[in-house]
Amino acid sequence: MAEFTMELNDEQKEVRDWIHGFAADVMRPAAAEWDEREETPWPVIQEAAKIGLYSLDFYAQQFFDPTGLGIPMTMEELFWGDAGIGLSIVGTGLAAVGVLANGTEEQIGTWVPQMYGDVNDVKVAAFCSSEPDAGSDVAAMRTRAVYDEAKDEWVLNGTKTWATNGGIANIHVVVAVVDPELGSKGHASFLVPPNTPGLSQGQKFKKHGIRASHTAEVVLENVRVPGHCLLGGKEKLDERLARARERAKVGERVKNAAMATFEASRPAVGAMAVGTARAAYEEALEYATTRSQFGRPIIDNQGVAFQLADMRTQIDAARLLVWRASWMAVTGKPFTSAEGSMSKLFASEVAKKVTAQAVQILGGNGFTREYPVERMHRDAAIYTIFEGTSEIQRLVIARTLSGMPIR
Repeated sequence: MAEFTMELNDEQKEVRDWIHGFAADVMRPAAAEWDEREETPWPVIQEAAKIGLYSLDFYAQQFFDPTGLGIPMTMEELFWGDAGIGLSIVGTGLAAVGVLANGTEEQIGTWVPQMYGDVNDVKVAAFCSSEPDAGSDVAAMRTRAVYDEAKDEWVLNGTKTWATNGGIANIHVVVAVVDPELGSKGHASFLVPPNTPGLSQGQKFKKHGIRASHTAEVVLENVRVPGHCLLGGKEKLDERLARARERAKVGERVKNAAMATFEASRPAVGAMAVGTARAAYEEALEYATTRSQFGRPIIDNQGVAFQLADMRTQIDAARLLVWRASWMAVTGKPFTSAEGSMSKLFASEVAKKVTAQAVQILGGNGFTREYPVERMHRDAAIYTIFEGTSEIQRLVIARTLSGMPIR
């Protein structure tokens, strides 16, 4: 078991610096353009693929880093570059994690490579869980999957929303209800192959931030997928549903497929927030040391200097929570105090606060698109919303600490 450390090893530092170079040289110069265009930055993803940064092999290496720091380190550097482009590069990873968390070895080997494509034909994937009336309330999910035993096919009907890469993805991973009587325990995840009839893109959302990342509805109308597209297989599903029915009788709680995916990804989202916060802090620090008012740099005023001190302290604290949760996850230590949710909650709130302070420090300039902190502030708003709002994180933490079904 790897010991917890706050020091990256030489190999990790080399990877970090390599990603940082890509973020500084490729992502940052393109950030404002793609934010304005509100389109998927395919050329940037292509450049990432050319150097191996957008590939299954790279993310597998980071995912299986025995210290647990590979993924958070990667996320922080990419989102330091730009949150919208960063999400376009890593958005496929959420679908991949869904397959890794719930799929068989054969499914992982067959489908995950197709999510990324190759250098000459880059692809993306989408994880589809949220619905118009079922976001945090996963028990309210309405998308249904019905098994057609005669054809060994699953028939999916419903509408998903807030799907990163939804509709433009090569592979969609869709969470659907297979047993309505079990509520959130009766869910399963399905792979929808490319060009499957009945799947279409609905509304594409025009967003406040992360505008370079494609977010849309996914409409499923009698979408038929082969039986082998059920993640984990039908035998495993039947066994899980049977256990869920037994546990329901005695009031036990079990996790569903969608929540398993989110739990695995929460520290990574925290790392994204740390990257955005760090970027805004660095912009504010540079501005405060070079901007003069009343004959001296504005950092010479305690009102500014103390803000920067607090910003840096909160960023470092957030990173430590993210690294702890990531290390606990990879070493198999249980989140007995909801440490994964803690890391996502704190880092998300820090990103919102730090980017707002950066705008304030830059004053009128911070409110214009001539300076990147305006975009960073808009981007940071998403961290307290997606993959579990801050309110849901607090609920998870409170329930874990108390053992009570707090509502």
